[in-house]
Amino acid sequence: MCRVSRVRTEEKSPDRLIALSDGIFAIAMTLLVLDIHVPTGLGVDGFRGAVGDWLPKLGAYALSFTILAGFWRDHRRILHMIQRVDALSERLTLAGLGVIALVPFPTAILSEYASRPLAVAFYALTIAVVDVLQLALFLSVREQLVADHPLAGRAGRNIVADLSATILVFGATIPIAFVSPVAAMWSWLVLAPVKMTIGRHFATE
Repeated sequence: MCRVSRVRTEEKSPDRLIALSDGIFAIAMTLLVLDIHVPTGLGVDGFRGAVGDWLPKLGAYALSFTILAGFWRDHRRILHMIQRVDALSERLTLAGLGVIALVPFPTAILSEYASRPLAVAFYALTIAVVDVLQLALFLSVREQLVADHPLAGRAGRNIVADLSATILVFGATIPIAFVSPVAAMWSWLVLAPVKMTIGRHFATE
């Protein structure tokens, strides 16, 4: 009976989900670089042209790597909040990881077709969906926290505000992309000062 109880306890522990999450994030972040390659046998002019082709790919790589790194940090932080995984948090985690694993695909499309509205909108939608699932996961496990838990108060409100800001910015740029893909991509930079403002606000609250 003791062994059965121990197995059930291990199954409810977030450790396995954390390990799975780390693996999927690592794979997704690694796959981002596979889109960057150099053709062989290039002459001087061909090489110069290839350098110009690298820039959007490197930009898309840097953007997605930074976003995934932030998702990974927040995801681990959320899962470390709980001692037991329930069915809802497990489903939300797996759904989020499913979209995370997809990120290299819209990143590759963005790097090749940044001037196409659908490519930019698809990328923004993917990031917004990940954030929605992260926020849903946080809100679902937040209910398990005791009132004096650090993430039940100011820090928790900070996470909600941070995730909500990302959802709003990327969500708002989906329709913008169909008017001006360039304007939509530049709009993503708004997140930097917004997140800094949110961080300062809750630090002084």
